[in-house]
Amino acid sequence: MSLPVIYVENLTRRFGDFVAVDHINFEVNEGEVVGYLGPNGSGKTTTIRMLLGLLMPSEGEATVLGYDVVRQSEEVRARVGYMSQKFAIYDDLTTLENLTFYGGVYGITDKKRIIETLELVGLTGHEHTLTRDLSTGWRQRLSLGIALVHKPKLLFLDEPTSGVDPTARRAFWDLIYELAASGVTILVTTHYMDEAEYCERVGVMRDGKLLAMDTPTNLKKSIITGNVWEVFAHPLEQGLDVLQELEGVDRVGLAGDHLRVISSQIQQETMQKLLSKNNIQVERIERGEPTLEDVFLALAR
Repeated sequence: MSLPVIYVENLTRRFGDFVAVDHINFEVNEGEVVGYLGPNGSGKTTTIRMLLGLLMPSEGEATVLGYDVVRQSEEVRARVGYMSQKFAIYDDLTTLENLTFYGGVYGITDKKRIIETLELVGLTGHEHTLTRDLSTGWRQRLSLGIALVHKPKLLFLDEPTSGVDPTARRAFWDLIYELAASGVTILVTTHYMDEAEYCERVGVMRDGKLLAMDTPTNLKKSIITGNVWEVFAHPLEQGLDVLQELEGVDRVGLAGDHLRVISSQIQQETMQKLLSKNNIQVERIERGEPTLEDVFLALAR
């Protein structure tokens, strides 16, 4: 049996008295797309920096592609691609010049390989565009190209679609799955709950702790044990106050134009009667499906 591409055991990082990453354990296998989900400051980037050998762990151990991240960090960095949140792209160079420069850092001097990478990330036709003139979405594609130019078998993508519009985000994820289909293993951090749905497995981080890691489907089944109800009622704020006081409700919150209730005990009729009793007009109550946002909020309580 082959070793995991990433193996992490009790990995911990402290900054003084602050524990940024707290004894986390997980594995990532070859060809997986694994999401690392959590709010800003939860420890996602610190985890990646330790796996790249850029930060020394305070405790624990980890291997990447079979190499120890502390003793063999140079071997790790030479074999993985890393797209950070704020990648250093030179604005006064063209996309082709940026990619050629960073390719040289990895020892890639073959012009054909540079052009192939531009094609791979969809930048054909923008070779001579100054980077300062690119939109955020196109700059992200260039950053990905720089991470891919040396043909790594493992990619670390740290919030790759932050600040990108929904259309560009969808295109970026299509590109991620093209890479995965070619055999590249991908660990991607995000705080977008909908993006995490695209991943084969998802790890949920909060306050430096890895609260859970499994497929999105399994997380929803194991963490959200109650029924999900979509309650369309007016006025919404008053309905929220009433349902929050109802014993047996696990969670209730606003969800756009309606309320979202999770409970393993409360049935539709009970909510209907209580809302009507409090002069709240109920348009309809229907069953809903759990989301990863529900999972995260349940774990974070």
